[in-house]
Amino acid sequence: MPDVISFGAHIADALGWPFTAVPPGQQLAMLNRISFTVAGTAAAPSVNLAKLGVRVATVGRIGDDSIGAFIRTTMERYGVDTTHLVVDPELQTSSSLLLIRPDGSRPALHVIGANAALTEDDVPWDAVAEAKVFHLGGAFILPGIDGRPMARILARAKELGCITTVDFLMSPRPDAQELIGPALPHIDYLMPNIEEAGWLVGSEDRAEIVAWLHAQGVGCSVLTMGGEGVSIAPRGREEVVLPAYDVDVVDTTGCGDAFTSGFISGLLDGLEPADAAERGLACGSLVATGLGSDAGIVDRDQVEEFRTTHARLAV
Repeated sequence: MPDVISFGAHIADALGWPFTAVPPGQQLAMLNRISFTVAGTAAAPSVNLAKLGVRVATVGRIGDDSIGAFIRTTMERYGVDTTHLVVDPELQTSSSLLLIRPDGSRPALHVIGANAALTEDDVPWDAVAEAKVFHLGGAFILPGIDGRPMARILARAKELGCITTVDFLMSPRPDAQELIGPALPHIDYLMPNIEEAGWLVGSEDRAEIVAWLHAQGVGCSVLTMGGEGVSIAPRGREEVVLPAYDVDVVDTTGCGDAFTSGFISGLLDGLEPADAAERGLACGSLVATGLGSDAGIVDRDQVEEFRTTHARLAV
């Protein structure tokens, strides 16, 4: 049985690099690389967890199409259990077009597709009962889960003995607190990036963001901050800020998902949150050096060598 259930968004990304401008009319612009990868805040962590040697089952919805087949076969090749992927007969597989700028940032064009039909009925509770961690990835882009269903899912996962981890994907929206609020008391580790957390809370002040999340019942806030590292703050304890690694960034796609996988693998090894975050930082930094969510990470030994030998940026 898997140690981790990763439930939520499954997306196929098509990435082009380097992108500088849209050519006018029907003119042609040349890129150095185009890549197709498994992405999404449930699927991408599953792939990286498998690379780290963790037994993981992925749970989500894909379409009955070639893109969905690509997601399934690619994940299986890495060793992910795809038994609980549901094939939706009507909706296409969720997909994104990502044009990667030379600095690693990227605009995104997205089709929500089959992710929109995911519901709490898709949770394989027998498998959850045997797992150690239940990860929910994709709050705010899973309309069948957002709100009360998410709270029910996470509450039951905790009742079954799982550590609960959550990441989300969002743009500013007025109903954000209403949608995720009921779920917050059931989240052991909430792992958004600092910008998304600020949009949720309505503040750019990190101390205010952390205080608000704790007041809503989150067990530990884990805020990824790009080149500024990561903030880890268990409720009732002081915040720890860890510095980022000094790497040449190619593409920031999937860095947060890679952090998630490293962090969860650390928790499974019994590490304290700050030590688990060190592994997460190493994973996220490695992914930033390549194109797409599945770049950079080879296995746990490679991650550990990077973590112990690579230079860090100043806090």
